[in-house]
Amino acid sequence: MQYRTLGRTGVKVSAFALGAMNFGRIGRTTQDEATALVDTALEAGVNLIDTADWYGLGDSEEMLGKALAGRRDDLVLATKANMPMSDEPNHQGSSRRWLYTALDDSLRRLGVDHVDLYQIHRWDPETSDEETLSALTDLQRAGKIRYFGSSTFPAHRIVEAQWAAREHRLSRYVTEQPSYSVLQRGIEAHVLPVTERYGLGVLAWSPLASGWLSGAVREGREITTSRSKILPERFDLTVPANRARMDAVERLAALADEAGLTMIQLALGFVTAHPAVTSALIGPRTTDHLHAQLAAADTVLPADVLDAIDEIVAPGTDLAPHEKFDTPPALLDPALRRRR
Repeated sequence: MQYRTLGRTGVKVSAFALGAMNFGRIGRTTQDEATALVDTALEAGVNLIDTADWYGLGDSEEMLGKALAGRRDDLVLATKANMPMSDEPNHQGSSRRWLYTALDDSLRRLGVDHVDLYQIHRWDPETSDEETLSALTDLQRAGKIRYFGSSTFPAHRIVEAQWAAREHRLSRYVTEQPSYSVLQRGIEAHVLPVTERYGLGVLAWSPLASGWLSGAVREGREITTSRSKILPERFDLTVPANRARMDAVERLAALADEAGLTMIQLALGFVTAHPAVTSALIGPRTTDHLHAQLAAADTVLPADVLDAIDEIVAPGTDLAPHEKFDTPPALLDPALRRRR
C-alpha cells in the first residue's frame, strides 16, 4: 500500500481508502460482514476509512464504530454531514445549529470522542460560508474534529470558501471529495486545478463508476450489479449516455487485456495516477469485492496506457454529465439563464 500526504495537513493516508456506504441497509451487509471488510482493509494497510451520517441514516456509522472498537487510534476516521436525516426541515444543511447536533450524533454512533476529518457532504446554497466555517472552526477548537473538508463542491464554491476563511480568519477546508473515474473526468477541467492551487487533499469517490468499470458490465451480458438494481435507468442502454459508456467500457476492456490488467486495476490505477488525487475511495459490499480492489493497490499505469485511455475518453470529459452532483444550478434550470 502506498501512503500520501493529505493535502498540507502532514497526515499520511493510504492511496486506497475504505468507503463504508454499503455498511447496513444500503448494501444489505450484516455487522459480521462489515467487520470482516474492516479487518481485511486494515490488514492490507488501509488507514483511512470514510463514512457519513446519511448512509443508512446512521447504520454505517454504528456498524463502523463496532468494527473499529479498540483500534480507532491508528486510523484516520472521516465522516460527513449535511444530507437530510429526517423529515424535520432543520435536520439537514450546513448551519451551526445542525452541524453541532449532527456531529454529536455521529460521535455517539461511532463510539469515539473525535473524528479526524469532518466533511460537508454537499454545498448548501442556503447557508453562508462564514456560518459553516465558523461552526467547523469552533468544533475543531473544541477538539471534536481535527480537520474539515468539502464533498462534491463545484470549483467556484471551493474557491469562495477559501476566500471566506481568509477574510474572516477562520480555519479552511483542507480536503475535497469529488466523483472521479475514467468515465467521469469533468473535474480535471475545473475542480482538480483548484484543489492543486489551494493544496487540498482529494479523496475520489466512485472510481469504478458505480460498477461500470468493475468488469461485471460488458456488452451482451445481463447487467446484474447491485447498483443497476437500485438505479436501473443508469444502465439502460437505450439512453445515449449509457450507450456511450458501454462503448468506452468495451474499448477499455480491450486495453486492459492488452496491458495484462484487470478492469479494476485499470480503473483504480487511472484515478491514483493523477497528481492531485490523494486517495481513491473503494466501497466494496463483500470481501470478494474488496480483495479484487486491493489487488490494484500497487498498480502503476505506464504512460502508453494512460495515453490510450485519453484516446478513449478525452481529458476533462464526463460521459454522463447528467449524473454529476456539482453541476451549477443554471445549467439545469433554464430560468436561471434568462434575464427577467
